[in-house]
Amino acid sequence: MEPAGLEQILRELLLPDTERIRQATEQLQTALRDPAALPALCDLLASAPDPQIRQFAAVLTRRRLNTRWRRLAAEHRESLKSLVLVALQRETEHSVCLSLAQLSATIFRKEGLEAWPQLMQLLQHSTHSPHIPEREMGLLLLSVVVTSRPEAFRRHHRELLRLLNETLGEVGSPGLLFYSLRTLTTMAPYLGTDDVPLARMLVPKLIVAVQALIPVDEAKTCEALEALDELLESEMPIVTSHLSEVLTFCLEVARNVALGDAIRVRILCCLTFLVKVRSKALLKNRLLPSLLHTLFPIMAAEPPLGQLDPEDQDSDEEELEIGLVGETPKHFAVQVVDMLALHLPPEKLCPLLMPMLEEALQNENPYQRKAGLLVLAVLSDGAGDHIRQRLLPPLLQIVCKGLEDPSQVVRNAALFALGQFSENLQPHISSYSGEVMPLLLAYLKSVPPRQTQHLAKACYALENFVENLGPKVHPYLPELMECMLQPLRNPSSPRAKELAVSALGAIATAAQASLLPYFSTIMEHLREFLLTSHEDLQPVRIQSLETLGVLARAVGEPMRPLAEECCLLGLSLCDQVDDPDLRRCTYSLFAALSGLMGEGLAPHLPQITTLMLLSLRSTEGIVPQYDGSSSFLLFDDESDGEEEEELMDEDEEEEENSEISGYSVENAFFDEKEDTCAALGEISVNTSVAFLPYMESVFEEVFKLLECPHLNVRKAAHEALGQFCCALHKACQSCPSEPNTAALQAALARVVPCYVQAVNKDRERQVVMAVLEALTGVLRSCGPLTLQPPGRLAELCSVLKAVLQRKTACQDTDEEEEEEDQAEYAAMLLEHAGEAIPALAAAAGGDTFAPFFAGFLPLLLCKTVSAPSSDFEPPSACVLCAKPADWHSFPHQKQGCTVAEKSFAVGTLAESIQGLGTASAQFVSRLLPVLLSTAREADPEVRSNAIFGLGVLAEHGGRPAQEHFPKLLGLLLPLLARERHDRVHDNICGALARLLMASPTRKPEPQVRNGGIRQGQEVEEEGAEGAGQGARAICVSRCWLRFCMPCH
Repeated sequence: MEPAGLEQILRELLLPDTERIRQATEQLQTALRDPAALPALCDLLASAPDPQIRQFAAVLTRRRLNTRWRRLAAEHRESLKSLVLVALQRETEHSVCLSLAQLSATIFRKEGLEAWPQLMQLLQHSTHSPHIPEREMGLLLLSVVVTSRPEAFRRHHRELLRLLNETLGEVGSPGLLFYSLRTLTTMAPYLGTDDVPLARMLVPKLIVAVQALIPVDEAKTCEALEALDELLESEMPIVTSHLSEVLTFCLEVARNVALGDAIRVRILCCLTFLVKVRSKALLKNRLLPSLLHTLFPIMAAEPPLGQLDPEDQDSDEEELEIGLVGETPKHFAVQVVDMLALHLPPEKLCPLLMPMLEEALQNENPYQRKAGLLVLAVLSDGAGDHIRQRLLPPLLQIVCKGLEDPSQVVRNAALFALGQFSENLQPHISSYSGEVMPLLLAYLKSVPPRQTQHLAKACYALENFVENLGPKVHPYLPELMECMLQPLRNPSSPRAKELAVSALGAIATAAQASLLPYFSTIMEHLREFLLTSHEDLQPVRIQSLETLGVLARAVGEPMRPLAEECCLLGLSLCDQVDDPDLRRCTYSLFAALSGLMGEGLAPHLPQITTLMLLSLRSTEGIVPQYDGSSSFLLFDDESDGEEEEELMDEDEEEEENSEISGYSVENAFFDEKEDTCAALGEISVNTSVAFLPYMESVFEEVFKLLECPHLNVRKAAHEALGQFCCALHKACQSCPSEPNTAALQAALARVVPCYVQAVNKDRERQVVMAVLEALTGVLRSCGPLTLQPPGRLAELCSVLKAVLQRKTACQDTDEEEEEEDQAEYAAMLLEHAGEAIPALAAAAGGDTFAPFFAGFLPLLLCKTVSAPSSDFEPPSACVLCAKPADWHSFPHQKQGCTVAEKSFAVGTLAESIQGLGTASAQFVSRLLPVLLSTAREADPEVRSNAIFGLGVLAEHGGRPAQEHFPKLLGLLLPLLARERHDRVHDNICGALARLLMASPTRKPEPQVRNGGIRQGQEVEEEGAEGAGQGARAICVSRCWLRFCMPCH
């Protein structure tokens, strides 16, 4: 085909005439089958007079070469490479330059640098040219080819970094700055230790470059800021030495109200990320005060006159989420505070934050008060333990006062704060039900039914508070049920019905069997919504499915006769309605029903697993994002090639994964995959042997999701894999066979190494905590099989030790940073690692695990140290045995550990003693002083754990522990007499029983027996007063039997 003929076809495609475009499309598809089409396209991209035709030809050539490069003769490939580079140097239209650069990148991916030295020569020449347009072309080409294959440029990093050091100084050339930053964005994840000095030099210039870009094009600046994100995330210490400059720059942009919301939001996202990955450096450089002083005015900003923030509006439009919504600086500033709470020690954050909070909450401006309440809400997430232990009564009083504020804006924020408190401050906050519940019920009744956004906020707070109340909900049950059943009985909006149905699930979770008087009424309403065909009631139907699953778990046995009907209904709805939320809720229903039906669910498993496998495999809602289509400034009108790509023959078009820079996915589809994993894990355990035929296919699909970029999906996949292992072990016990055993061993051989890798490498703490919890469950269920082959025990101990030493990827490990107060979020990770240690001990056996426990011991003992007084001197010897006390062997000894740290460490030690069994005797001299000291702690949880530890140490510690029999009795009996906390009381009785059983030849002194008799009688009398004390009575009675047995 002649170039002129092809050019005419392309011109026809650019005309605004549908019929002529259709005809030209057919002509192009025919023309492209001609072998002469490629030379004609090459001629056009180089010499067509019209830049649109040149760009069109370049795009079509790229798409053709993507799958046909290797079919070309060698001389044709060389000719084409030369043609493209020459065309690039001659081209003056930016849009065409971009398409030619993308074509060059396609060829580069096929050839590499060695086979195309002319590319590197052009890059070196153009990027150092004294002519700005030529340099811009060179940087554009560099950014595109580096992005296409960044690993190929590793050996050129130092040369490229020196180049960027020059080009980032060209503040008068926005194009140079933009493409330099895009190149740096791509290079940053691949930088090595040798690159750090040169990369550090770029940070100040990066800041200046971004400052220069902001007034030119804020949208492009947002894209360029990805370079800063990548440098912050890099494992190399590149930004730390310039952290003050980076923070100052970010704060200047964030507070500048003259700028658009988009750039301010983008900068606040950088701040959020900075806090997440460099929290210790913030403290070390004393940057926290300036950060907080900048954030508060942003959070308290008033909306434009006559308007409300999105979350405070109430309209008939689609409901917004509870709490913080909208892409505004205000909401992202609150997210920065949330991240501060998650990643900073509360002892460092709260003293600075509380004076600002107090000022805001007392301000006459309602938006100041709103900001204060929003900060309290997010503070409860990261600093929950600190608030529970020290601040809960006054802060809860502030929130409750906010519910009665004259401003609706403040009341909304108070409801959000109360919902967050209810979620994050359990179980302590439930003890304030007498104060909170009347306020919530009164507020709920005061909201007009048509104000559904305000109603949603009230229901959010109510649900979160109620679902954790347990028996404390009983006095409020009649009033609650009347409030929730009323919109279901009477005419009301679909949204009001949906909120009521959701609240019924929370009430059921708390009330359990007490809900039975209302059960039939609830089921009548749910059945009505589940069978409806009205489109406007679709959200109510989905919520009804979710609530039905909650009811199945809450009421239990009365639900069994309806289980089969519910299962069939769920399957029918999945067939009728294509909706990810509906499928998600249906799968959760199936999981709940599996707990009632067990293997009775077997007839439905083929359909259920088929549906769930489709959900796991589905790519619906996933949209690839292509890189390389970004232009700059005056060239934003360029075509992205979509029209041209649609013209390709379907048989010839192939998606080029290397051009995909990322994916956008609707949250509903991520949620569907997450809940599918959770449901499959639960169903596999509950249905046991009946699930075996589906295990292999399900296991493989879930395993693939370990690579999912969405952390909640990744987390759910890890949890499900652990449950699959537990399900296989359960099947092996109930139906032993070689195939079942082999399946379990094969699953463990894949899952456990993945857990080790995830703990070491995953950068999200939530994922790592889930993995550690899943690992603990697998160890407890599968026992010694988990530790095969040999070496697995050492591997698991090594990774747990890495967590305790804060050496994993998800832990903030700034260099030259000693162990200090840590964020509660970080402490939670250590607790999850600690829970796996006793499980390892039990699985391995005491004698095998003892050498490994010796390695854990210093890491745990150092977290039991109390804060010393000013004249404190560590005891030189153990108070029990007079042996020298090795206090100096505790690594990184701090001035004092938090209550949470002590509780975790002492609890881990106590449970590990149980797992060690008689092997714990060798550790008595190191454990006893610590347990003795912490048994006198003010906090009841620490005391309880320590006393439990003393009991199991006495039980398993053999002769080394029995030597201290009289002194231990002397400790426990006075504690028994004055203890007022039930759980501690019970553990004292248990410890005394274990102590006496371990020394059967000894008879307790009369005061021991008399004290025990009195204690048993008191508890039994308390048990007769109410069901709440019954369990405790049984517990202490059992301990009393063990206590008395050695005496008879």
